[in-house]
Amino acid sequence: MTVAIWAAAIIGGLAISLQLCSIAIAIVRCRWPTRYLPPPADAPPITIIRPVCGLDNFVDATLRSTFTLDYPRYEVLFCAVSTRDPVVGLVQTLIAEHPHVSAALLIGDERISANPKLNNVLKGWRAAANERIVMADSNLLLPRDYLQRLLAAFKPDTGMVSAPPIGSRPRGFWAEMECVFLNTYQARWQYAADTIGLGFAQGKTLFYRRSAIEAAGGLRALAAEAAEDAASTKIMRASKKRVRLVDAPFDQPLGERVRADVWDRQVRWARLRRDSFRSFYCLEIGAGIVPPLTAVIFLALASGHSVITATALLLALWYGAEMLLAAAAGWHLPPLYPLQAMARDVMLPVLWFEGWREAGFVWRGNAMSVDEEDQAKAA
Repeated sequence: MTVAIWAAAIIGGLAISLQLCSIAIAIVRCRWPTRYLPPPADAPPITIIRPVCGLDNFVDATLRSTFTLDYPRYEVLFCAVSTRDPVVGLVQTLIAEHPHVSAALLIGDERISANPKLNNVLKGWRAAANERIVMADSNLLLPRDYLQRLLAAFKPDTGMVSAPPIGSRPRGFWAEMECVFLNTYQARWQYAADTIGLGFAQGKTLFYRRSAIEAAGGLRALAAEAAEDAASTKIMRASKKRVRLVDAPFDQPLGERVRADVWDRQVRWARLRRDSFRSFYCLEIGAGIVPPLTAVIFLALASGHSVITATALLLALWYGAEMLLAAAAGWHLPPLYPLQAMARDVMLPVLWFEGWREAGFVWRGNAMSVDEEDQAKAA
């Protein structure tokens, strides 16, 4: 019994310590920007590649934000697979409305991988006029100092800069659930990992020096993994360069979401993490409140203390700290946050097992797989 008590105390204490430390790191790294960053005097020219596909919620606002950046020298290359895509008309209208911005729409689909996004951006990569290239997803809202903030994160030891998406403008229960997954859970742990030198790229924003990717074999090298962000991370680590996350990450406005939107996205990401970073994925089974709550209940029963009181104290500490992070960072805080965060944490073990269950998933109507043989067939 003594061994079990010590084990429960260690599990509970370690989980609570990691939770609070990761939140403290995220509060420092993700707090709401207090000042606008002006362009540097020697601002280098930058190419922004935005792959577009379909009409996402808030697509007009997110794509329009590309044209309102306060940066002296940048070009924008929108990439679409087909002229029949409904977003093409919107892109053409925005380009016509902003003639002062160097922008173009590129159409075509040369298949170099099983990753539709990578195939789509290839033409933009080839057409880019600059050494510094940003790939920014079409559903990301770009602040006016977007490029300045990316440049500020580039240090001498940096190979690339990235940023996780922050869910904003949710409509309805499941959109708020997505904020609970994206913000106070996933973004928080990504910033904790980045702070200790284990940064992972996330495909919403990928900021490269073209020469670094060309030295690794060009854009085709990103086809080595099912996801281009995972391949980018491995390329940078192989070259002894760091992947860094920009402080105060950028918003992805969500709008209305249904359960399948949220769950399928999380399952897709879980399978991609399991395939590309298996040893780290194995550790995710210990994430969330379930392990420390089990330990605390066991300790309360073993010591004769009130299980209800012990549980209530843990819940208040655990989710109160997450709510403090959301408030400090200026992120959306759902009215039912504690209940939704508890629901998220109950889902995490199920999600972890789903990550192992099979290799396939669907992204924007495209059947994909993390299985190498399936990827080869698709390419």
